[in-house]
Amino acid sequence: MTLGVDVGGTFTDLAWWDGSRLHASKTSTTRDQSEGVESGARGLLGERRVPLLVHGTTVATNALLERAGADTVLVVDGGFEDLVEIGRQARPSLYDPFADRPAPLVDRASRFGWDPDRAEALAAWVTARRPEAAAVSLLYGFRDTGREERVAEVLRAAAPGLPVAVSHRVVPEFREYERTSTTVVNAYLRPKVEAYLRHLADRVVPDPAERLLVMRSSGGLMAPEDAAELAAAILLSGPAGGVVAAAALGQALGYHRIVSFDMGGTSTDVCRVEHGRPEIVYERTIEGQVVRLPSVAVHTVGAGGGSVGWADPGGALRVGPRSAGAIPGPACYGRGGTEPTVTDANLVLGRIADRLAGALRLLPDAASTALGRLGDRLGLGPIETALGIVEVVEAHMERAVRAVSVEEGADPRSAVLVAFGGAGGLHASALARRLEMAGVVVPPYAGVFSALGLLLSPPRHDAARSVLLTAEQTAHLDPAVRAVADDVIGRLRERSGSPPERVETSVDVRYLGQSHETSVPYRPGEGWEVLAERFHRAHETRNGFSRPEDPIEAVTVRAAAIGRPALSWDRLPEHRPEGEARRPDREVVTAAGATTAQVWWRPGMRPGDEVVGPCVVTEGEATIYLAPGERGLLHPSGALEVTW
Repeated sequence: MTLGVDVGGTFTDLAWWDGSRLHASKTSTTRDQSEGVESGARGLLGERRVPLLVHGTTVATNALLERAGADTVLVVDGGFEDLVEIGRQARPSLYDPFADRPAPLVDRASRFGWDPDRAEALAAWVTARRPEAAAVSLLYGFRDTGREERVAEVLRAAAPGLPVAVSHRVVPEFREYERTSTTVVNAYLRPKVEAYLRHLADRVVPDPAERLLVMRSSGGLMAPEDAAELAAAILLSGPAGGVVAAAALGQALGYHRIVSFDMGGTSTDVCRVEHGRPEIVYERTIEGQVVRLPSVAVHTVGAGGGSVGWADPGGALRVGPRSAGAIPGPACYGRGGTEPTVTDANLVLGRIADRLAGALRLLPDAASTALGRLGDRLGLGPIETALGIVEVVEAHMERAVRAVSVEEGADPRSAVLVAFGGAGGLHASALARRLEMAGVVVPPYAGVFSALGLLLSPPRHDAARSVLLTAEQTAHLDPAVRAVADDVIGRLRERSGSPPERVETSVDVRYLGQSHETSVPYRPGEGWEVLAERFHRAHETRNGFSRPEDPIEAVTVRAAAIGRPALSWDRLPEHRPEGEARRPDREVVTAAGATTAQVWWRPGMRPGDEVVGPCVVTEGEATIYLAPGERGLLHPSGALEVTW
């Protein structure tokens, strides 16, 4: 018995596996996320208790986006105080001279240049500054850990209880800027994440859950104390759950390549999955801050059901990235929102019913009024404005899918789009047809699919170590890989009490002198030639060329120890019809005009049932819209497979 709780910007999704059946619900996200988690859990469980609550949270993400982290100081080698500000000198917009890079999380006055003779000066400086967190990143800290530990000792002695992040524990890899940036982000987020997880544990442990685990960005679970210490590792805690669930569904249905498409109330997250394994990246930039930690390769755009439609100074229709959120929410929520959103557009077009998430009554007149006000500025009527909002938001999402497919050397035409989230099924088929994809699958429990993904996620521990080896130093490769693998095995066993089910090892490789690496799988004993061949092939796929005659360099070795999840997809029961499938027809509006659409209740459909667009397929937590010419077939698992 396990409860998964995924907190989004608008709704908090819950999925409870009772040992034989999955129960799902939604509740509005609260300002203090722990309140919504507790109330949602008690509402779903009643008086029951579960052994485990698995949690996906956006606390770290929100703190970074809102610049609401801790007052942080940074200690670096003397002369390198401006490293986090100089960065890689990359411009955010190449041809816009007025576009500024985001400011560092630590201002110039909060950076200290370290020298062994300045220990007393550092202690006095920290005592006077009284920061909330500290980051330490010294030159070659990934190899010489003693110097960083000495600085940490000085800081802790001067400010007892001060959270100190040292780079060799956060990211023991070369490249000073990336290592320093990641350590700063971790220190900046740590107090807020630690306070939230402590507060959440006070609310839900031991009742209604005996134990709490947190989703990490790389698609596995970690203990809350580890998440508090390595706060930067949960920046993609929420989206990772949906990717794990999409990968499991794709394997169950026999799809070798899928793109997960999670459209919620605030944003849309997409990720490519090959042969049941999500794409993992080891560095990403979030709000201008480089984070060099493993994460699922999710690409996020500010396009969700709550994304606001607006007119720019030139009179063009725009959508997002600003969202109405849960409160006040879209105009149709009746909570004080007055701006038109994607949800308002879908309601006016007849694609969603007048109730959302089973309980929230929507107000079509309020939605039409909000769309009318925007339409007046654009010279359009409410219906035309609604169609325009849908068209614009789908264009945003199309670019997101291209970013994880075409731009990564993968052809989307061979992939199936797995669409979930409360709004995913409303736009999935139109999006897939734009990209000529092979089809769409809307999974069962689509509205809470990310919460289900938390139940399917295993305990996981990741580690890395920079080695910088050439062909003349191959004897050092296998021992380095084994050492990192032994490290993650030991750490996972220590936390979970059981050995991992599998250990994945890889090596970051580059052409000698190249400025970026490509990660390829590698097991000890396979040899340098196998590593080189895999690298050349991966480089060709990703970049369109390879140079097999050029020497290569192994830069960083990586390992991930992966345990047993609480639930596997094959344990989920097959779909069993409940209630009547057909509901009264209603009018929907397409680009060609108004038409009558069939309405189906998905829980009442039987495996093998086929629906033909235009139609609307509803369920408790999500809605699917099929346009004319599209057909949906219900799989025995409850997934709706859509073709055209």
